[in-house]
This record gives sequence, C-alpha cells and structure tokens, in this order.
Amino acid sequence: MFTRRHWAKLLAFGLIAVLSVGYAGGKYAGLDRLFGPRGYLVTAQLPDSGGIFVNAEVTYRGVAVGKVAAMHLIPRGVALELDIDSGAPPIPADTTAVVADRSAVGEQYVDLRPTHENGPYLHEGSVIAPDRTAIPLSPDTVLTNLDKLVSSVDPKDLRTVVDETYNAFAGAGPDLQQLLDTAGSFTATATENLPQTAKLLADGRTVLATQQRQAQNITALAQGLRRITEQLKNSDPDLRKVIEQAPGLADDVDNILSVSGTDLGVLIANLLTTMQVTSVRTDAIEEDLVAFPIIGAFTRSASSNGEGHLGLVLNFFDPHSCTKGYETTKQRPANDTTEVPANTQAYCAEPPGSKTEVRGAQNAPY
Repeated sequence: MFTRRHWAKLLAFGLIAVLSVGYAGGKYAGLDRLFGPRGYLVTAQLPDSGGIFVNAEVTYRGVAVGKVAAMHLIPRGVALELDIDSGAPPIPADTTAVVADRSAVGEQYVDLRPTHENGPYLHEGSVIAPDRTAIPLSPDTVLTNLDKLVSSVDPKDLRTVVDETYNAFAGAGPDLQQLLDTAGSFTATATENLPQTAKLLADGRTVLATQQRQAQNITALAQGLRRITEQLKNSDPDLRKVIEQAPGLADDVDNILSVSGTDLGVLIANLLTTMQVTSVRTDAIEEDLVAFPIIGAFTRSASSNGEGHLGLVLNFFDPHSCTKGYETTKQRPANDTTEVPANTQAYCAEPPGSKTEVRGAQNAPY
C-alpha cells in the first residue's frame, strides 16, 4: 500500500525526470527551438543545399553558435534559416556561410567565416547573399572529374611512371631515412628558434608578394629562356663544333699573345688613332668599297690586245683648284728643302657641289 511518503517520492522522481529530459532535449536536441528561436534568425541563400539538413549545427570560428532552423526553396536555390543563439559573439555582417563536412563521411554543418571582426554585425532578419556562400562539391561531380582524370591517363605512360618511380627509390631506403631524420632535426631547430622562424615566414610572404606582382615579367623571362633553349637545341651541331674547336683556338690566341708581347698593345693603341681618322670618312670608304670592284672589272677588259692604253685630258685650272682651308699653310721658296712638320689642319673647306675642284675624303662621294 502506497503511503503518502511513497507518493511524494514518486512525484519528486517524476518531476526530476521531466526537468532532466526537458533540459537535455532543449540543450542537446534543440527541442526548445520548436517553441521559437533561441536568439535571432539569419537567412543564408545558397545555390544548392550541399547536403545540409534541418537542425544541422552552425559554427563561428569553430565554435557552435546555433542550428539550422528551417529550409525553404527559393527561385535561385535554397534559403537556410540560421537560428543564432543570443549568447553567441557578434558576427560581422559580411561573413561567408560555407556548408562544410566534418570528415569525408561526416555530417554537414554551416560554418560562418568572417574576414574581419568589425561591424556591422548580423542581426534579426539579416540575409547572407548567394555570392557570399559556398557549398562542397557533390559526390557525382567528384566522381565524374575523377573518372575523366583516370580516363585521360594512358596506361602505357602510367606504367612508365610507376617503373621510373620504382627505379628512383629502389635501394634508396637509407637515404630516405637520413632525409627524414634531417627534416626532423630541421623542424626541431626551427621550433627552438620560433621567433626567427616566424620572422622568416613573414619576410617570405613579402618576397612571394613581390614575385606575384612581377608575375608577368617572370612569365616573359621564362618564355624568353624557352626560346633561347629551343635555339640552343636547334644549334646543337654548331655548338658542339665550337666547343670542339675552342681549345685549339684558345691555344692559338695564347701563342699570339705570348709572341706579340707588348707590341700587340701598341698596335691596338695605334689602331685607335686610325679609327678616329676613318670614322669621319665613312661615306668615302663606303664609296671606295662600292667603286673598286667595278673599276677592277673594267680595267681587266679595257685592253683586249694585252697592251696598256693611256688617255690624257688636259684640264689645267678647269675647274680651279681648291684653296679654301689651306690659309694656315706657311709658304716658302721652292729651293727651301728643309724638313718642316706637315700642316695637319689644312683641308679643302669648299662644300660639296662647289664650282672649284673639291677635294678631301670628308666630301666624298662628290
């Protein structure tokens, strides 16, 4: 027979059970959301569900901040109603909603990924636009791309790669072990010098950013190197011939330098003066190089009987000789045969086309 004491115990037990089940259901099963949101509702517009479901977890920086309260079809995809807890930290309004997987076979959840911590923040009625959402690749897309990848591989080429990989690592066990041991020591040293390692990584980011800005120049350089390499490949026979003959040529040059001694330096210095003289008479030299072959050919055919023929045309002072430019030459009697320095400053100063007999290589061609 139940006494009043027994009924009191049963009532207390039932009350505790109801409270425990209610707390567990509201805390862990989200049953309290059946009676209304815990905090505020945010709508995320996705082009596809991506495998998400109602009551899926919503996280912010890896911490659970709510649940998916409902899902609705919209003209451009699916709208998720995210029930964000009232005690959740402020979430920036321009955050990105990503449907992620906990593992390869795990359940999906919505991860809110902000780009900064500043406001404005999400609030009741906020909408995350489709351009700020992301969903994982569907299994059929992954399998289709994997099938295309496998189909694109030639079995013969794959067999060659496998054979070459085997040849590359066959018998290399000790070397690989040493490489792993060295990598472990390197990691330990980097950890011991963490500030310097962190600074190195930070500076490396600056270097990589510079390389990224110079991407076009680097690409152009690589293309130029490729063209040079192709040209070297095409010129392989000539290069081999040059390399084969280079030692003999080097010996000949060494012999010339050894025999000539300082005389070669003197010759080169004197040639500098010659070049200075000829540089202002380039036109005349060009005219000579053009005319000499013609004159030589004409001279050979001018005498058909093997005898030389001389023609003389008297044109004394017709035209008059050039005197302009010779004023600085000091005149002296004809019987004065003493040696005097030549007047190197004298030249025919008449311009080309003058009626006088223009002379001087600087005026060629006439």
